[in-house]
Amino acid sequence: MRTIGLVGGMSWESTAEYYRLINEHTRDRLGGLHSARCVLYSVDFAEIERLQTEGRWEEAGAVLAAAARSVESAGADLVLICTNTMHRVFDTVAAAVSVPLLHLADATADAVRAAGLERVGLLGTAFTMEQDFYRGRLADRGLDVRVPDAAGRAVVHEVIYGELCRGEVRAASRDAYREIIRDLVAGGAEGVILGCTEIELLIGPEDSPVPVFPTARLHALAAVEAALSGPAA
Repeated sequence: MRTIGLVGGMSWESTAEYYRLINEHTRDRLGGLHSARCVLYSVDFAEIERLQTEGRWEEAGAVLAAAARSVESAGADLVLICTNTMHRVFDTVAAAVSVPLLHLADATADAVRAAGLERVGLLGTAFTMEQDFYRGRLADRGLDVRVPDAAGRAVVHEVIYGELCRGEVRAASRDAYREIIRDLVAGGAEGVILGCTEIELLIGPEDSPVPVFPTARLHALAAVEAALSGPAA
């Protein structure tokens, strides 16, 4: 098995889920006491969040590029950015390393298409829902992407940064997300992409009348499959 490099800490709550999912899937695939070969660089999310809010994406990209180079230097054969929003700087990070950087939206789009769906709702940070770097990547892979209205987007974003990234999971917020999902379905969504890795801490399949696509899980499983597809170091 090749070594998986994780650029995480955005937030550490969801990065911990990445680590668990990667190791669980490795054990499922290989059996016994097997676990994944991986290295992790965890950034300070407060620094990244400030750069996001101030629109300083070039500087944020430089931070993640340095982290990716570090995990490559530590032996990573492939790299993941363990957050949807920071795929805004995917090209910068990809250019900084010589090993593959697995795009989260690609793994997600593949899962949606494998389920036979095309029209999907997207929940995530305001950056992910409103900017083209993520929605455009999904559209390029044949998906018709719908997002909540302005009020719904504000609720989804605030719950992510104000609660989930701080380790808070509230029943009232789950109810609010369920209502937003119902609105997306009423508007034609055949499935819902949980396009922020923290949302999986709040919402599961039981909270939606249509299939949900948990991006952290899909990204983690794609990483394990990629790591198993090549020769072990």
